[in-house]
Amino acid sequence: MKRFDAPNRREIMSLAASAALSSTVPAFAQASLLARKIPSSGEMLPCVGIGTAIIFDFENDAQKLSERTDVVKTLVAGGARLIDTAPSYGKAEERVGDILKDSGLREKIFLATKVRVADRDASIAEMQASLKKLHVSKLDLMQLHNVRDPNQPLDLLREWKSQGLCRYIGVTSSFDRDYDAVEACVKKQKPDFFQIDYSLVDRNSEERLIPTAADAGCAILTNLPFGRGKFFQKVGGKPLPEMAKDIDCTSWAQFALKWLLGHPAITAVIPGTDKAQYMTDNLKAGMGRLPDAAMRKKMVEIFEAL
Repeated sequence: MKRFDAPNRREIMSLAASAALSSTVPAFAQASLLARKIPSSGEMLPCVGIGTAIIFDFENDAQKLSERTDVVKTLVAGGARLIDTAPSYGKAEERVGDILKDSGLREKIFLATKVRVADRDASIAEMQASLKKLHVSKLDLMQLHNVRDPNQPLDLLREWKSQGLCRYIGVTSSFDRDYDAVEACVKKQKPDFFQIDYSLVDRNSEERLIPTAADAGCAILTNLPFGRGKFFQKVGGKPLPEMAKDIDCTSWAQFALKWLLGHPAITAVIPGTDKAQYMTDNLKAGMGRLPDAAMRKKMVEIFEAL
């Protein structure tokens, strides 16, 4: 599996080329990418980034390295900044580090990684290894990965922040079984960022976790926005609904991402992407009009009816 949306996106993009994608799409030179405020600082963060699980996990593959480098260059050219990675993503940190070093784009990137819940010494060692792999001395965001303890402290991450090793701290989750613990942690700790799985396929975090994070003053990142490929499996071969033009939407990928970005609490989406053309398509979700609450409800109904 090369990416979360790999199973059907190539087919969908091909089918859309003569119809939806031939309509008026804002070019990067003519449209700006929406940016949203990080509550704890007021810094503006572009609303579309990239996740690196699976697709950046490779070694000794010149073609993949070239393709992923093009993805990162396209990200920056489109006005985006956020790259999210983790030690648990295999070789992803190393490949991201190599790309940023060789391309000279580090200063244009908001770089986020994670540290797994462990004892202090193990966490410090993992953080130091991440810095080395990424070829950096500090990060923009360090996140505690997949929190499971409602009483989870963030003292070590706060130490790193105070030492200048990271500018922001956060917590993440992608497992429904941990939602109660994550909710309690966010309420108590109030991190700068909160990352959660959220998509038209899986809306389980919508009722409690996202409002809790918003109330705690967190910037909210959404991972798995295509539901591990399930979104594209469902929409494959089907035409975009007529209402898509009302939100400047020209592909199913944009439909999924614009639905997410229509939620005012969502700071940025981080879909996995292995080709520059997909990165371009994803970026366009953050340009033009977004759905309001009523339209988001209609989009759910359309998706469920497919």
